[in-house]
Amino acid sequence: MKKISVLFLALCVLACGKNEDNLIVKGHIKGLKKGVVYLKKAQDTSLVTVDSMVVNGNASFELQSVIESPEVFFLYLDKNSALEDRIAFFGDKGVTEINTSLKNFVYDAEINGSEQQKVFEDYRNTLSKINNRRLDLIKEAFEAEKAGDSAKIDSIEKESKSITKRKYLYTVNFAINHKDSEVAPYLALSEIYNANLSLLDTINKSLTPKVKSSKYGKELDKFIKEIKEQEAENK
Repeated sequence: MKKISVLFLALCVLACGKNEDNLIVKGHIKGLKKGVVYLKKAQDTSLVTVDSMVVNGNASFELQSVIESPEVFFLYLDKNSALEDRIAFFGDKGVTEINTSLKNFVYDAEINGSEQQKVFEDYRNTLSKINNRRLDLIKEAFEAEKAGDSAKIDSIEKESKSITKRKYLYTVNFAINHKDSEVAPYLALSEIYNANLSLLDTINKSLTPKVKSSKYGKELDKFIKEIKEQEAENK
């Protein structure tokens, strides 16, 4: 009877350790033999560690965090050097699996988990094309300045402004088209927070009740109200 009680207690501890209402992040980092893996999230204006695990010989990991509504987390890798790599992903209750490599920690990451992550990746895939063109323009501007080509510099400045406008419009349309995803208010807060207030308000008003009550939904609504209050005071 005593043996059965001990076994029951052990099973209970294991079961309670993995709360289904938590975010559970598990995966494998190919090539990693030693280091520390951290699970972090934004709190106020800084990143805080919510869980960590020392890797020593076994490249698999498992981390957890309490989560109330879907939000962005960061998987950090400290390889006992001055450099840190991080993978951003949208986490939700349940299991998110992240498999990657030590050599290309960020770029080799394959993430399977929340529905929000799929939406987040769709946005970033298109945005990467816009950002790549922006990087090309920076290089072209540098070369034009060296050559003293003022006409080329003016042309680059015009295209750069056009790309910025394109990014804002794309983000607004994407958020509105995904009004039922917590990704929408997150993009408004992280990508176009300095956009015209009317654009932010349009996104905010389009959100579904469920998304409005989420972490980022509440933060977006608060952010817009604060801007309106400041504008009213300055009149």
